[in-house]
Amino acid sequence: MAYQSWQDKLEDACREWNIAAPVFQIVSDRRGGRTAWSSMVTVNGAVHAARFWYDGKNLNNAKEDAAEVALGWLYQSASSFSALSPAASSSSSSSSSSSAAAAYAAYAGGGSGAAGSSAASSPAASRGGW
Repeated sequence: MAYQSWQDKLEDACREWNIAAPVFQIVSDRRGGRTAWSSMVTVNGAVHAARFWYDGKNLNNAKEDAAEVALGWLYQSASSFSALSPAASSSSSSSSSSSAAAAYAAYAGGGSGAAGSSAASSPAASRGGW
């Protein structure tokens, strides 16, 4: 299976649920003689911030971090609200929520399949930040 970025996964999920494409924004914070960079992404009207701050040469990591956070929110929302059911699916909301949790588990790289897993077990936790 080919590698797919969190940004691509988020765009695919937005397309699947027929919602507007995610909009990324880069933000900076001057810290003494250096500048820390992060990212925010707007999905379906909700703004999600990356969990970490990054060096300027790692701006894509900031966008990946924000996309991962937003994707988790999107699948958690889909399992909580039937209003965000996939366009291709005509199943009941209970099977929709279990498929949403399973899809997020697959995107997140396996594990228990719980969309609300702790940040310590997240792949982003090992990337570090500022």
